[in-house]
Amino acid sequence: MVDIAPGAVPSPNIWNSPQVYEIENRAVDPDGAIEAALRRLRPWAGATVLDLGCGTGFHLPMFAREAARVVGVEPHARLAAAARARVRDLPNVTVRVGTAQALPLPDASVDVVHARWAYFFGPGCEPGLAELDRVVRRGGAVFVIDNDATRSTFGGWFRRGLPSYDPAAVERFWTRRGYQREPLMIRWVFGSRADLAAVLKIEFPAALAETFLREHDGLEVDYAINIWWRAR
Repeated sequence: MVDIAPGAVPSPNIWNSPQVYEIENRAVDPDGAIEAALRRLRPWAGATVLDLGCGTGFHLPMFAREAARVVGVEPHARLAAAARARVRDLPNVTVRVGTAQALPLPDASVDVVHARWAYFFGPGCEPGLAELDRVVRRGGAVFVIDNDATRSTFGGWFRRGLPSYDPAAVERFWTRRGYQREPLMIRWVFGSRADLAAVLKIEFPAALAETFLREHDGLEVDYAINIWWRAR
């Protein structure tokens, strides 16, 4: 049995298929639009960065190039071990097993929080937000990256896969808590149709993934996201 931190919210795509999720990570945003937007809103040179729900640590090296210290927190112990292996030659990076609602960090110890498609999906994530209030210093910033279900090819797929999702309710949730929305259009770009098919099958039910694959030609998918962010 794999050790999972108590209270963790399951993430079936990466938990069950980390190798395929690695393909997805490599396909996301080849133009670097997300990184550029984050840098514009709150640079992290010399800062302490928390990558919350870091998975296998795909984004840790990017932050480590300029941050003074990077901490990855991941509830799935096997993924956390993979993240440690990825950053074993980066002395300013540590990885800990933990959850968003019980962060293994002291008060006022973080300058920038990066949470990408992890835990913070609107209503229900209040315990994690309370923890962020505890660990983020004055002058810091929190970034939550999530899907924009109102536009783009992927947004349409997301709505079909989760018809109960209410984008307006999600926006109200973040706005009431003082978060701003930074809308962004990115791309998925895959090396092969097989890679696209594999990723669709970990993100959607099999029949729906097959439908999307039949409907969509090529190796590129336009993908709208929201960066919900708040400065402290």
